[in-house]
Amino acid sequence: MRKLYPDAKSALEGLTFDGMTVMAGGFGLCGIPEHLIAALRDSGTKGMTVISNNAGVDGFGLGQLLETRQIKKMISSYVGENKEFERQYLAGELELEFNPQGTLTERIRAGGAGIPAFFVKTGVGTLVAEGKEEREFNGERYIMERGLVADLSIVKAWKADGRGNLQFRKTARNFNPMMATAGKVTVVEVEHIVPTGTFDPDQIHTPGIYVDRIILTVPEKRIEQRTVRARETA
Repeated sequence: MRKLYPDAKSALEGLTFDGMTVMAGGFGLCGIPEHLIAALRDSGTKGMTVISNNAGVDGFGLGQLLETRQIKKMISSYVGENKEFERQYLAGELELEFNPQGTLTERIRAGGAGIPAFFVKTGVGTLVAEGKEEREFNGERYIMERGLVADLSIVKAWKADGRGNLQFRKTARNFNPMMATAGKVTVVEVEHIVPTGTFDPDQIHTPGIYVDRIILTVPEKRIEQRTVRARETA
């Protein structure tokens, strides 16, 4: 259990510095490493580039780091649920590198696999292609996208064993597994820690070789958008 740390603050000790690049897992509010994000906020680290599908919501998740102005640049595919994100971007206070969602996913996967760049059709002939190398393969146009690697990946998993092998639960298995592979250091918060050897090897989603530090947390599990209707009368 040398990988197990008592809390998020201690798990990030010695890993943060101004101007660093951070990958943060999650999709909307599903599977976000909320305790590690809060610890990043409390660390006071500034000028961060954050790679994440989106930026949480106002006041929660990565939205906290936007409010404290600790993020200099976002590399994302969706920003529609965060008014502060919109305000900072339109005011020229926040840099944004927009990616089609599948392209962002593959850039992260490529970074974790040691692939520096690849060619993709998505975005050809649009603003996405501006400034990027273009080539033709089999009569079709493609643009080059670069793999992404972060100084730190913060990830949320369901279960971990003592060696850092991970399992993700349902939709929380989104960007988290690939981000775990693409960080120079990967810190994971989990809901359950089980004895080593508990997992069927075929049921391990991320091998422990990618995981450096683990914390046990109790998630808040907020609902991003709650939609209800009036109960019908009998």
